[in-house]
Amino acid sequence: MVQRITYRRRLSYNTRSNRVKTVRTPGGKLVFQYLKKRPSVPKCPVTGLKLKGVKPATNQEKARMSKRQKTVYRAYGGVLSHTAVRDKIIRAFLIEEQKMVLKVLKARGKKE
Repeated sequence: MVQRITYRRRLSYNTRSNRVKTVRTPGGKLVFQYLKKRPSVPKCPVTGLKLKGVKPATNQEKARMSKRQKTVYRAYGGVLSHTAVRDKIIRAFLIEEQKMVLKVLKARGKKE
């Protein structure tokens, strides 16, 4: 006959915070082991895209992880997505170009 298993904590509903895994003990008994909620992949605050190359981890796990697993080797790596960084670079370039155009127009105005 199949062995019946009961929850070990007070919460008796099958919710996201009450997920369990069935494990057989060395004594041959079946017991529930509670599973932790896994963190989500970090997202870019600008575009909302999931950041590639960054592992989803809790703060405790991040403290034990190497820098290579937490970031990407790029400007704003591990914080902004590649598209957000590209937009930032293009915007900065266009602003500088605009300044140069204004300077040229001002110089041309003085010449005449």
